[in-house]
Amino acid sequence: MSFNPETHLASLERSVAFLERDGRPASAVGLSRSFVATLEDLWDAVTNPDRIPRWFAPVTGNLESGGRYQVEGNAGGSIVACESLSHFGLTWEFAGDTSWVEVQVWDEEAGRVGLALTHTALLSEHWEQFGAGAVGVGWEMAFLGLALHLADPSWPKPDVEEFAFSEEGRAFIHGSSEGWRQAQVEAGTEPEAARAAAGRTAAFYTGEEG
Repeated sequence: MSFNPETHLASLERSVAFLERDGRPASAVGLSRSFVATLEDLWDAVTNPDRIPRWFAPVTGNLESGGRYQVEGNAGGSIVACESLSHFGLTWEFAGDTSWVEVQVWDEEAGRVGLALTHTALLSEHWEQFGAGAVGVGWEMAFLGLALHLADPSWPKPDVEEFAFSEEGRAFIHGSSEGWRQAQVEAGTEPEAARAAAGRTAAFYTGEEG
């Protein structure tokens, strides 16, 4: 594995917002970044079940609006919206909880395209413990995998544990956790609570003691 963690960390825009969903307090964790690719290639990479495992994880099911999907070893849910080369939305159902993911793609200038993902979840004890990084770090690792795959489709996706124990992987996870700490503080979270949550998140992904 060889990549520059700082380059990829700096390529991502992070946001955290607090809102209501179904009349209950919720958080919206947002990520966006630019990729060197065509819009058609980016869309295929994020919707084609033959390509998704090469940068994310195997996904099965009926991958169209109204269908259900299952990520191997992770969440499943329903695809609630899908417009080709534009956006899709889905429920993210895991461990008895339901949250919501929205993805948008668009053309940029000079052979680049953009992708934005928003993951909205009801506030819970899980949020209190891990904060924005609970989903933010995981999605940011997915964005990293997507960037490396688009740059070189033959790139071999590393094992999750191999990534977490590598020098580059640990640097990326700690840098991502710090980025989400900053985004959470900017959204109004008390700095010490955000710092503690970021530390627990980094420890969870790396296996290091917090």
